[in-house]
Amino acid sequence: MIRYPIKLTKDSDGTLLITAPDLPEVTSFAVDADDVVLRAADAVATALQGRISDRKEIPAPSPVKRGQRVAVLSTLVAAKLALYRAMLETNTRKADLARRLKVHPPQIDRLLDLDHDSRLEQIENAAQALGREMHIELVPAA
Repeated sequence: MIRYPIKLTKDSDGTLLITAPDLPEVTSFAVDADDVVLRAADAVATALQGRISDRKEIPAPSPVKRGQRVAVLSTLVAAKLALYRAMLETNTRKADLARRLKVHPPQIDRLLDLDHDSRLEQIENAAQALGREMHIELVPAA
């Protein structure tokens, strides 16, 4: 999982304004505290997907302070973000990765689509094509 800190501000109409300090483009709202969980994760994922589409850097989440709310993204999304970061670090374009993996370019698009349910094995293969290894770690729940 990956957790981006969020900030909640009461809006003038009684809703909660959601922003994310690490991602200035994130702005959403929630009608109540229960709604925040879904809305915040969706807004952060949408912002991250936009950065991938624009080939921009993805900032690592800031440390979460005690009692701070977070947008929680799945482990699969975290793996996709790590793959994208590795592509940027190695200056690898999607077409280059498709050639290395001997797949059609739309398959790479799906690997980087945060809403697509890719298989972990596919991300691992792509990481290996970039000279990277994927490791999984289980830690106590926060």
